[in-house]
Amino acid sequence: MYIPPHFAENRPEALQRLLREHPLGTLVTHGEGGLDADHLPFEFDPEVGPFGRLSAHVARANPLWQRCPTGTPVMVVFHGPQSYISPNWYPSKHESHRLVPTWNYEVVHAHGVLTVHDDERFVRRIVARLTRQHEAAEPRPWKMGDSAPEFINGLLQHIVGIEIALTALVGKSKLSQNREARDIAGAADALQSRGQGDLAGRMRPLSAP
Repeated sequence: MYIPPHFAENRPEALQRLLREHPLGTLVTHGEGGLDADHLPFEFDPEVGPFGRLSAHVARANPLWQRCPTGTPVMVVFHGPQSYISPNWYPSKHESHRLVPTWNYEVVHAHGVLTVHDDERFVRRIVARLTRQHEAAEPRPWKMGDSAPEFINGLLQHIVGIEIALTALVGKSKLSQNREARDIAGAADALQSRGQGDLAGRMRPLSAP
């Protein structure tokens, strides 16, 4: 990934925030058949190892867990908020007329080593943790115990767990840092008015004097 210095994001807390807030990752793998990608919701544990650990599960019918055995190097791409940026949103454009469109976004590439867990106990734990995490905001959170045990047991037999011990987190935060403060504020205002409050909120601190 090309990262100009002014777009580099190296703060561990910012990298970890993106993984927690945007847990659907693109798992990129390479095998005999070439490159492949799977889109999975991951649980991120920052306390394991120097860079943390990702956990997820895949369908047993998915060849990933056999094509990429334990020890395979992998990369997971996590995308944060993103949007097209019009030059019309920059006040300075109307003075110089020397600005062009761009795209703002946040992204983290999580590099690591894959471990396959074809283990019912592991799979049950990761499903329970992911469910607990994503049901937390519901008035009556769903849990596995809400379904008949034989139904859940049957489903668990059809999935396989995976873990990724992270070896590096590489982040890019492209938020118009190369523009004047008033241009950043103008773009943030335009994004806010178009329902892109998350990205606007990430940009606003950069426009502060």
